[in-house]
Amino acid sequence: MTTDELYMHRCLNLARLGAGRVAPNPMVGAVLVHDNRIIGEGFHEVYGEAHAEVNCFASVSEADRPLITQSVLYVSLEPCAHFGKTPPCADRIIRERVQRVVVGCHDPFPAVDGKGIEKITAAGIDCTVGVLEKECIDLNKRFICFHENKRPYVILKWAESGDRKIAAAGKKQTAISHPLTNRLVHRWRSEEAAIAVGSGTILTDNPSLTTRLWPGKNPVRVVFDRMDKVPPAAKVFDGEAATIHLTGQTATLPQAMRLLHEKGIGSLLVEGGTILLQAFIDSGLWDEMRIIRNDGLLLPGGYDAPALPAMINYKTESAGTDRIYYYHG
Repeated sequence: MTTDELYMHRCLNLARLGAGRVAPNPMVGAVLVHDNRIIGEGFHEVYGEAHAEVNCFASVSEADRPLITQSVLYVSLEPCAHFGKTPPCADRIIRERVQRVVVGCHDPFPAVDGKGIEKITAAGIDCTVGVLEKECIDLNKRFICFHENKRPYVILKWAESGDRKIAAAGKKQTAISHPLTNRLVHRWRSEEAAIAVGSGTILTDNPSLTTRLWPGKNPVRVVFDRMDKVPPAAKVFDGEAATIHLTGQTATLPQAMRLLHEKGIGSLLVEGGTILLQAFIDSGLWDEMRIIRNDGLLLPGGYDAPALPAMINYKTESAGTDRIYYYHG
C-alpha cells in the first residue's frame, strides 16, 4: 500500500461517519498530513453544514497551523467549486496554500465536475486524482448514480423461503425473516432517501414503512398505485413520514424515476411486492439486490419470488435463521 492509499483509506473511514446525515450531499472525508503525521482531519457531518475540507482545516491546532503550507491534503471526493449552502472548498484550499492535494475521485455534480480540480491546479497546487478511485466511487454510488443516470440509486429487497416463495398460499401472513433481520431491514430503511412498495403490498399488509425498529430518519414513502386502489386510511398516509402517491402514468417506472429525480430523491429501497420488484428487474432499473432467505422455511403453493437476472453475489452474511445475499448487476 502506498502512502497516498494509506491516507485515502483514512479519508474513506472518516467519510462513512456521515452516513445517513448528509444526503443528498455525498459522504466526504479529508485528512491533512505533514511529514507523515496527521495534523488535521474532518468529514462532512450534517447536510447544509461545513464540508470535510473546512472541518479538516478547523481541526488543526494553533501550533501546527504554520505547517499547513508544507502539508498534503487528502480528500475522497473532488472539492466543490461553487457557492451552495457553503462557500467553495477549492477556494479555501487555495487560501490555505497547501503544498499538494490528493483526490479520490471526480465529482459528477454539474456545478463541480472537474472545476474544483481545475481551480486548484490553476493556483499552482500539485494535484493527484484517482487514488483508491474505485473505493471512493463505491462510497458515493448513490450520489454518483443520481447525477450520472438522472435517477435514484435503486436497491431491490425481499425475503423468501427456502423454496423461493415470497408469501404463503392465500397470502396468509407468515413471518419469513428472523427478528434480527427485521431490525437490519429497518436500518437499511434509515440509510435510504425513499422506500417503495406496490398497491398490492399496501392492500395485503398495510405496512407503515418506517424505521420504528431502528433509530434514524424515516425514508420518504413511495406508493406505486397505478389503478388508484389504495384507500386514504392506509398507514402510508398517516403523516408519520412524507408519502409520494404515484397513480396513473406517474406509476410507470420511467416516469416515476424522472419524478423522483426531480424531487431530489437520491436512493430508493424497493420492498415489494413481486410485480413491482419484477418490473424493476425486467426494465434493468436496479443497482443492487438484497435477498433474505430462510432455508428452514418452506411455503408450498405460495407466491413465487421474482425471477432472478444475471448478477454478481458480492457479499453474504447471516442474521438469526436467515442468510442475506447481496448482489449487483
